Amino acid sequence: MTERTLIRSSFTLERDYKAPPERAFQAFADPATKALWFGGPADEWEDLGTGLDFREGGHEYNEGRFHKNDIVSRFDAYYHEITLNERIVYNYEMRINGEKLSVSLASIEFAPNGTGTHLTLSEYGVFFDELDDPRGRELGTLELLDSLGRLLDA
Repeated sequence: MTERTLIRSSFTLERDYKAPPERAFQAFADPATKALWFGGPADEWEDLGTGLDFREGGHEYNEGRFHKNDIVSRFDAYYHEITLNERIVYNYEMRINGEKLSVSLASIEFAPNGTGTHLTLSEYGVFFDELDDPRGRELGTLELLDSLGRLLDA
């Protein structure tokens, strides 16, 4: 019998952006804007489909294939709380080639910081059978927040 394991992990990341909270929040809420920063790098990633129903009870998905290794990654999220320009709470699961790697609960807070935004993202994840690395998830989230920053600070 294969040994089944769970790894529990959490992290909190903070970023300051030049854009006001309304614009930072919109980068998560608007599908066209979110597509500019969320997902795999365009030169390394083939988009296989995205959808964003940004409302409480709504579903988001993002699926793509990495060119270098032909791995298909899928993100499925469900929104539980959305407070305009202030916070977003959602859960999501990650799959690679159809196999579930993890389930996470995440919150994002947008606070004014002068004329800009102080963003706080907290996540608690459960990783299945050592198929994914919690540190890798944190680093991947940092890369996404950096990509968001390039958009907001331009």
